[in-house]
Amino acid sequence: MPSSTHNWNIIMSNANRYTGLVDRYRDRLPVSATTRAISLGEGNTPLIKLENIPRIIGKDVEIYVKYEGLNPTGSFKDRGMTMAVTKAVEEGSKAIICASTGNTSAAAAAYAARAGIKAFVLIPEGKIAMGKMAQAMMYGAITMQIRGNFDDGMRLVKEVADQAPVTIVNSINPYRLQGQKTIAYEIVEALGRAPDYHCLPVGNAGNITAHWMGYTEAVANQPKDQFEQVIYDAETDQFTGPKPAGLPIMVGYQASGAAPFLRGGPVANPETVATAIRIGNPQSFNHAKAVVRDSNGWFDELQDSEILEAQRLLSMYEGVFVEPASAASIGGAIRDIKAGKIAEGSVIVCTVTGNGLKDPDTAIKQCSDAVMLTIDATMNDVKTSILSNM
Repeated sequence: MPSSTHNWNIIMSNANRYTGLVDRYRDRLPVSATTRAISLGEGNTPLIKLENIPRIIGKDVEIYVKYEGLNPTGSFKDRGMTMAVTKAVEEGSKAIICASTGNTSAAAAAYAARAGIKAFVLIPEGKIAMGKMAQAMMYGAITMQIRGNFDDGMRLVKEVADQAPVTIVNSINPYRLQGQKTIAYEIVEALGRAPDYHCLPVGNAGNITAHWMGYTEAVANQPKDQFEQVIYDAETDQFTGPKPAGLPIMVGYQASGAAPFLRGGPVANPETVATAIRIGNPQSFNHAKAVVRDSNGWFDELQDSEILEAQRLLSMYEGVFVEPASAASIGGAIRDIKAGKIAEGSVIVCTVTGNGLKDPDTAIKQCSDAVMLTIDATMNDVKTSILSNM
C-alpha cells in the first residue's frame, strides 16, 4: 500500500500543475467559476533577455523577446483560441470556422480536437507554409484551399457564418482578444512593470490591440471586486476602462508588401515572405490605430530582406528560432534603436509570434552559407572537420 507521504506528494504535484490561461487568469477573463476550460496548457511562455544583439548593435538597451513559438501549436494564436473555443463550447457550438494564413488554422484545429467539435478552415491556395498546413490536417480540420487570399477567406467566413451553424474564431471574435491580452499580464509579472516600448509584427492587427488591453488592465491592477475589462468601443473610437500611467509605447511593424497601415488603407494583393502577416485588410484596423494613437507609438514597414536578416540574426546570435513574420518585431526594433527613435536606456519587449519550424522551407533557403560537411565515418575526418572550423 502506498504511504500517506506518497499520496500527499501526488496531491501537491497535481495542485501545482499549470493548466492554462483560462484557469490562470479566470478572474480577469469573461468566464465563470464553472466554465469548462478548453486548454492545451498554453501561455506561460519565456521572456528571454537578449545578451548578444545589444552588444552587436552597440547600444545600451535591454531587449527581451516574448517567445510565443513555445505555445502548444507553436504560435501566439493559442492564447486567443483557448478562450474562443472555451466560450463556443460553453454556448453550445458544435463547430468552429476561420480564415487563416496558417497559424490560426493550426490553433483552431487543435482546440477543436481538444473540445471534440468540428473545425473548418479556409486558407489561400499555395500561400501557406507547409508546417502550418500539416498541423491543420493532422489535427483533423476540414481544410478548404481557396483560389484567393486571406482577405477573400475572411469575407467568406463572415458570410457563411450567417448561413451555417458555425462559430467564427478569427480575431473578430471578441473572446480571441481576451485570451491574447494575457501575454501582457505575463510580461508585467515577469518585469515588475510594463516595458518602455513594446514591438510587434502586425497582420490582422488583433494582437497589438490585445496587448494594449492587457497592459492597461495589468498596470491598473484593479481589485477583483472593482475589475473593469478594457474593450475597444468602435462608436467612440476609444478604449473603455482604466487609464493608468506607466503604459508602454506600442510599435507595430508590417512587411512592405502587406502594409495597409503605411498605405492608409487596404492593400488589394498583399505579398511578402512573412506569410503570417500577408494580410491587406486588417479586421482590427481601427482598434490598432487607436492603440498607436493612445500610446504615442507608430507603425513602420520592413522589406522582406530586412525581415529575413532579423530572423537569421536572432537565430545565430541568441538561439531563438522564429518564423519570418515574428522577426519583423526584432528587425524593426533594431532599426529604430540604431536610429535613436527608441532611446538608449530603454526596456524593450518584442513579441515573436511563431516558431521557426512553422516555415522550414524559408529558413533553409537562407542557409546557403551554412556549414554542412559530408565526411567518412573516421575519427581523423571528424577531428579534421572540427579543427578546421574552430
